[in-house]
Amino acid sequence: MIEALRTPDPRFHNLPGYPFSSRYLEDLPGHESLRLHYIDEGKGDRTFLCLHGQPTWSYLYRRMIPRFVAAGYRAVAPDLFGFGKSDKPVDEQAYTFDFHRSTLMRFIEVLDLKDIVLVCQDWGGLLGLTLPMDMPGRFTGLLAMNTTLGTGDAPLSQGFLDWRAWSNKNPDMPVARLMQRSCPHLTSEEAASYEAPYPDARYKGAVRRFPNLVPERPDAQGAELSRRARDYWQNDWQGRSFMAIGMTDPVLGPQVMRALHPLIRGCPAPLELAEAGHFVQEWGERVADAALPALR
Repeated sequence: MIEALRTPDPRFHNLPGYPFSSRYLEDLPGHESLRLHYIDEGKGDRTFLCLHGQPTWSYLYRRMIPRFVAAGYRAVAPDLFGFGKSDKPVDEQAYTFDFHRSTLMRFIEVLDLKDIVLVCQDWGGLLGLTLPMDMPGRFTGLLAMNTTLGTGDAPLSQGFLDWRAWSNKNPDMPVARLMQRSCPHLTSEEAASYEAPYPDARYKGAVRRFPNLVPERPDAQGAELSRRARDYWQNDWQGRSFMAIGMTDPVLGPQVMRALHPLIRGCPAPLELAEAGHFVQEWGERVADAALPALR
């Protein structure tokens, strides 16, 4: 059994712009001792599966989910273990590429999600982009924002290396301040909502761990999967795609996304948001409104 922390519910009271009902799974195969939180809105046959990255959680999608639901679709957004309202393993070595990928695969299987549009950013893409090739018949669309594939056979960007170094020097990362600096239009209450899952540094194991999990060698965990995914998206992908780029992102911004774009078979020219940074979902209404027609 994995020892884990659970953020007290009062930390999540009165979150601005987040009226969604909480749902939980406690029976994911291979993760039975842990409770996973997710939101599940709308009743359409097609599902927009919204995957967050680091150090965020499903709160990041509060601007996009209402747009997907209003268009007649279902929107599902899990919190990865270590983030949001999901349980947070104490041992940081529990957080691996395969651990999180397995979580997502079992989640999709347990909910039996089909006709999925993968909506991903940051680690949501590093992990999520490796899923469709091994889950045939389930994915029909892609909405990618400021993310990449961790193939391990190309140098990591200097922007990412700088970010990883900063993260490692700040083990009790000031999440609210980081979010407000990256997204100046956030209110102080919205920025604080990103800090809500973490009462203190003990709860930030996954936040600390994620930057160090990005594959940077061909034999790193996740690298071979990511190379297979690269081939899949370039040669075998049959669905519709849309890409949005936060142009001020120094970590996974224009250079990284323009390298990813030609790897997505049939992806139209990206939407470039001049004012948006790494957390593109905080400009999510505009992204969703542009993406929906292209993904129908």
